[in-house]
Amino acid sequence: MDSRRRKEELDKAYEIQAAAAVRGAAQYGAVGLGLAAIGHHYWPNFRRQTLPFKAFLVTIVSVFGLCIHAENALQSHELERRLAENKVRREARIDLARRGMVATETEIEKWKAARAQEVEAARAAASRGPSSTATTSS
Repeated sequence: MDSRRRKEELDKAYEIQAAAAVRGAAQYGAVGLGLAAIGHHYWPNFRRQTLPFKAFLVTIVSVFGLCIHAENALQSHELERRLAENKVRREARIDLARRGMVATETEIEKWKAARAQEVEAARAAASRGPSSTATTSS
């Protein structure tokens, strides 16, 4: 994997994790605030606690949600990437075996590069549309 592609993968994983972390912190923060309000309303011992301590408890709940959601999102993303990579490697091994070649890491990387070029060429041909050099009969 080249460094540019690796950097793109890392950036995408970071964006996914950051978005999930914000979502988790907001969700669990709302839960923490709700529990603090309920505790303040129904439990005299909680009502006697200081505001900074109550804020600390709500923050703990928010950080817990942030960590859980971020980690779950990252693990899901890693699983998707791993499954996609395994699928490509399986195709490469099968194709190389049909050609009578041993599927070494080097050969698999060469196969993936050739396949990427084929896909890019197909995209370029599709974007150009029908050929403008159509022959006319005389």
